[in-house]
Amino acid sequence: MKKTIAILLVLVSAFSLVFAAGAKEATVTKEVENAVEEIIAEVYKGADYVDPIKGWAKYDALVASIKAETDTAKRTQMMHEAEDILMSNWCVIPIYYYNDLYMQKSYVSGVYSNPFATKFFQYATLSNGSTTLRINLASEPDYLDPALNSSVDGACLAAASFAGLYTYNAQGVTAPALAEGYTVSADGLTYTVKLKSGLKWSDGSALTAADFEYSWKRAVSPATAADYEYMFSGFAGYDEGDLAVKAIDDTTLEFKLIAPCAYIEDLMAFPTFFPVKQAAVESYADWLTSPGGWCQEAGFVSNGAFVCTAWNHDVSMTYEKNPYYYDADNVKIEKLEFMLSADDNAIFAAYNAGNLDLIDSVPTDEVANLIASNNPEFHVVDELGTYYVAFNAKSSLFDGKTPAQAACIREAFSILIDRDYIVENIGQTGQVAANAFIPLGMADGNGGIFKETAEAGYYDAYAINKDPAGTVNKAIALLKAAGYKFENGKLSSETPISLTYLTNTSSGHIAIAESIQQDLATVGINLSIQQQDWNVFLEERKNGNFDFAREGWIADFNDPINMLEMWTTTSGNNDCQFGR
Repeated sequence: MKKTIAILLVLVSAFSLVFAAGAKEATVTKEVENAVEEIIAEVYKGADYVDPIKGWAKYDALVASIKAETDTAKRTQMMHEAEDILMSNWCVIPIYYYNDLYMQKSYVSGVYSNPFATKFFQYATLSNGSTTLRINLASEPDYLDPALNSSVDGACLAAASFAGLYTYNAQGVTAPALAEGYTVSADGLTYTVKLKSGLKWSDGSALTAADFEYSWKRAVSPATAADYEYMFSGFAGYDEGDLAVKAIDDTTLEFKLIAPCAYIEDLMAFPTFFPVKQAAVESYADWLTSPGGWCQEAGFVSNGAFVCTAWNHDVSMTYEKNPYYYDADNVKIEKLEFMLSADDNAIFAAYNAGNLDLIDSVPTDEVANLIASNNPEFHVVDELGTYYVAFNAKSSLFDGKTPAQAACIREAFSILIDRDYIVENIGQTGQVAANAFIPLGMADGNGGIFKETAEAGYYDAYAINKDPAGTVNKAIALLKAAGYKFENGKLSSETPISLTYLTNTSSGHIAIAESIQQDLATVGINLSIQQQDWNVFLEERKNGNFDFAREGWIADFNDPINMLEMWTTTSGNNDCQFGR
């Protein structure tokens, strides 16, 4: 795809010669229109382009090969090829690379996060004399079962109430948790993990290696339907439905891989790899058909620093210190109280009134003031992730269109979006406009960086600012190639485009939706915005009940495969419905 971008750059130059800067309503000449259609035909016949519905098996096979590849240089090249395929159909439209902003009272210390946005509260202290930390992360969580969670707020809750073999320390580096350590066979494929002795669940019962064997096999079971089950795809036996993990004895766990894995400790620290107690899971009456039901109310058995003791749905949650936690002696906080809300203004007001100690969001219209005043309680930290918008490849918008025409429609949408406006006026905290899905600064798995500069990517993220007339007319030409008619620079009433954009209820996301709405209106596209509560929003996206939606992906570990394997056909995080 990067080769075909060079062809399109020639096209952009042609537009610059034909259209005067600022002439957003200029008419595309027949000569340029024909050239566009020829180049479009060439691009969507290229080696990188893959039909996102019928041809996606090629992508699936490439990701599987990457997972099994032992030559790290070749593996890195293959991951570049996979991103080329992903970006070729324009279903995934990157907007900017993430950073994380939050507010924390000056009397709070000891809270930290890893590079993947999971916050850890177990070693927090409060110098104001309180032993209760009051927090807002988000609204009603979707799942508390660590195998089923796929959201950042859910990962933070999982890290508070569950513990895995490994965790992250305050420096963002993996460190042993329930594990003492591990040994690896000479071929790098067989791992033997030694657990700490005397581990217990929050009900005081023994926690053993058998709990990990059960939990990992449960996580990949089709009955569990875990979004992240594919994270076990590097394990031997995964494809045969017989995961190669077994408890040798109470404190020894063995598992086998199909290829050496440099990020295995990150996996062992990830919520999907956390243990759950079999008796607790299966005591729920409908556990076979509702696998997360066992922990949808307070009082469920866990093994982390805190236990959920109260849950007033859509209002609040309370977590209290777990005396059986393996490191309980170093946990000084007695209680975590969570306000469940997505109303940024209400959250900010509660923080300013002294009712919250830490909040994970700030109203968009308050960010500039917080920066200007150099407020010491306002924090911005780097993250590895990408904020993007996405199309459902199966949307009715593409009915009657060829795969190439559908890609033309999506590309037109992408180039019309003013990313510079979004990062400068909505994000406001130094986000970088994105022109690729894999984020800036991510390691390449071969000792280097996958994407060294913000300029390297698949399109010019600032084209709509630098050449508005040329960019708008390129979008018009793309839509014409997809069969749409125009009158005076706007879509004709004969061939309108109307669709719904799905987002959750947060001021920043809504502001971005409204900005995109205005950008698309430049050529007459009618975009309506539908807001949904957080847990409903997650399920609707996952089930493909949308045309166009706001998305975001913060990496689970520092390797591009994490950003690529989520788009395989069977992945529970494949919101675009590729291959289905």
